[in-house]
Amino acid sequence: MSEEVATESSSQRMDIKKLLKSVLAFKSSDLHLVVGSEPQIRIDKELRALNLPVLTANDVEEMAYSLIEDKQKKVFEEHNELDFSFELKDIGRFRANFYRTIHGIACAFRMIPIDIPTLDEYGNPPIFKELVKKEKGLILVTGPTGSGKSTTLASMLHEINMTERRHIITIEDPVEFVHKNIKSLFSQRDVGSNTESFAAALKYSLRQDPDIILIGEMRDAETIGAALTAAETGHLVFGTLHTNSAPGTINRIIDVFDGEEQAQVRAQLASSLVAVISQTLIPRVGGGKVATQEILITNPAVQNQIREDKVHQIYSQMQLNQQETHMTTQTQQLIELLQKKVISKENAIKNSNRPEELMKMISNI
Repeated sequence: MSEEVATESSSQRMDIKKLLKSVLAFKSSDLHLVVGSEPQIRIDKELRALNLPVLTANDVEEMAYSLIEDKQKKVFEEHNELDFSFELKDIGRFRANFYRTIHGIACAFRMIPIDIPTLDEYGNPPIFKELVKKEKGLILVTGPTGSGKSTTLASMLHEINMTERRHIITIEDPVEFVHKNIKSLFSQRDVGSNTESFAAALKYSLRQDPDIILIGEMRDAETIGAALTAAETGHLVFGTLHTNSAPGTINRIIDVFDGEEQAQVRAQLASSLVAVISQTLIPRVGGGKVATQEILITNPAVQNQIREDKVHQIYSQMQLNQQETHMTTQTQQLIELLQKKVISKENAIKNSNRPEELMKMISNI
């Protein structure tokens, strides 16, 4: 695939910086180094092998250890897992994960844009600019791995940075987008390096005079509970979960807690939740990817449904008076993209949360 990279690397040991440069050159999202395979990059959701020699265990180990410090090496050798982010001058910023396989060390690198896109450049709906003006509450951006959650959140924080004078604390594992202070003041914390855990960072963040808190991942009851408390006590909180729909996100949060705690969590969520944006990236016809965003905006009806444990009714609520509520379902977005011939029917159905509903709507068009 890359004759230039192959020529340079086959005559000498593979250079990790040149491999990462190829991620940028081919406009790909990820680089994978696995023993027994040539290096592979991901373009539009598909892996493609670079025209390079098959990697040995020594190749991968040398390249992996060239990127980390002794402290990180010790953590990796103790736990066999390592998450971190780094920046290479004139190449870009990357999120990395090192892990062990039966054949040796393996590495996955995700490209992170240095220049943060604006909400308009990323093609987000106008309602996002209204959401980021909220003084308090919980805004969740959800979706599977690789669905662009981090980019959407970075764009939302960038909008605030350009328009508001706020103190924004981000708690991430690892820190991905690095924000420059424009109007707002950023305190970005890396879990493991700058703080012990998400829960610990959240606990102490309330003493750091924040206006806005970003939680990179709401993984457990302690973190979710702290996020709900922060949102209730006058802070705007952004968070992510690996859920595929807006109602599914609400159920996931409630289900994290024990039965006797769930009534209180429903009450907290009903009063603090501002919006859920469930995102999926789908291959475009002709190349590239496009985001579909299912959007739930809380209103009195949605709040009652959460409080009264009638989450299954929320989807119907999302379909009503959409011009006024600014809500939309994933199925509606998929139909719109199909009508504009942006995506294929095959990819629409493959990525749909409700394929039967989608196929019925397609047959009615």
